[in-house]
Amino acid sequence: MTALEYAKIEREQSLNELKEFLSLPTISTLSEHRADVQRGAEWVADNLRAMGMEHVEIMPTAEGRGQPLVYADWLHADGAPTVLVYGHFDVQPVDPLHEWLTPPFEPTIIGETIYARGASDMKSQTHAFMKALEALLKTDSLRVNVKVIAEGEEEIGSPNLAPFLRAHKEKLKCDVALNADSQMVARELPSIVYGLRGLAYFELTVYGAAQDLHSGLFGGAIHNPVQVLCELIAGMHDAAGRITLPNFYEDVRVLTAEERVELARYPRTEQQWVDMTGVRELYGEKGFSTVERTGARPTLEVNGFLAGFTGEGAKTVLPAKAMAKISTRLVPYQRPEKVHAQLSAYLEQHAPSTVRWELQTRGGSNEAVLLNRASRYVNAAADALQETFGVAPVFQLLGWSVPVTNMLNDELGVDVVVMGFGLPDDGMHGPNEHFYLPNYYRGVESYVRFFQNVAKE
Repeated sequence: MTALEYAKIEREQSLNELKEFLSLPTISTLSEHRADVQRGAEWVADNLRAMGMEHVEIMPTAEGRGQPLVYADWLHADGAPTVLVYGHFDVQPVDPLHEWLTPPFEPTIIGETIYARGASDMKSQTHAFMKALEALLKTDSLRVNVKVIAEGEEEIGSPNLAPFLRAHKEKLKCDVALNADSQMVARELPSIVYGLRGLAYFELTVYGAAQDLHSGLFGGAIHNPVQVLCELIAGMHDAAGRITLPNFYEDVRVLTAEERVELARYPRTEQQWVDMTGVRELYGEKGFSTVERTGARPTLEVNGFLAGFTGEGAKTVLPAKAMAKISTRLVPYQRPEKVHAQLSAYLEQHAPSTVRWELQTRGGSNEAVLLNRASRYVNAAADALQETFGVAPVFQLLGWSVPVTNMLNDELGVDVVVMGFGLPDDGMHGPNEHFYLPNYYRGVESYVRFFQNVAKE
């Protein structure tokens, strides 16, 4: 029996295991679910051990203060490459619960789709590569060395992963890393991600008077910090949708003609973007397609705004301060600290002398990732996807940040292959998260073929 035949025979059992995995409320951001995250680690470890992986252990992070990480390996392919496979088993909170059509931790299948928190991000994909390894091990056909790490902190930014990688560099030594935390461009069109945008996050506060003031007594004499902040934010883009921070674009990587042709294969139309988001029409930097704007161009967005009185009824005050949370998505070769300096320079140029302002960095900043499209391991992944789906994969630039990709690349110094099977409309992080089951099964087959192709190389 071949590994692919085994995987097909085991589909019903695989689905039952996936449901069990999805039923665990492994919410890493909420302390009351710490025991559930531990249970998730134990579930992954037990399944890796049962399929024949060795040296399986649940390893603490941050001297036990962080969430656990699962490690396992199989190292019996003498002279063959070693593949380090990454996944995570923690999930986002479920709020707002009342918007879920089915209970988030009672996996429900409707048609060909399974609904549950973590279905797309990323338990289905973690389980898919586990089942691929099981198929290869149970049929005695694994011909590469494999190491697996599955963490329980990805949804809180993987704060302890980089120190873990540094502390266990020898243990994790490999030839290539496979990050399964990714998605396809459409149900029938697979993709390989070769670039991810970075992130720089800020909190901008504008201060006026020492305290809130009566707008009747002081209105007309005091510069309202809410008005100042709104004008500053409005000036951060021009009429063409370009960001106006000084020298903001000087380090931005320019797409090649070949890349623009490849990105044009993205099947979603402008109207489908509109339908997916519910907006009246699309907006963005002129001269670029939507897929280019969302994956290959930098952005500056206001993520939150807090100012003045917002309760029921009326209260006539001049607020003492106003605050906005601002994120910038960065492309190669922008650096977060340089963007901080550019935003500060903009504020120094445009903020009036009637107020004072404070700019602080918030959250984890990270640079964009640009991976090696020409590596033999990427070719092995591309061939695996084409064999499984019957169509050549699209090379994709994703708009969000996946810090683990940077960490694997930087800390271990190896090529990273980013290959996953979620979809853009899976509802990740929101109510009614789901996963298209045919691509769960095709994901298992693709990972089987990837390991086989690496062995051939």
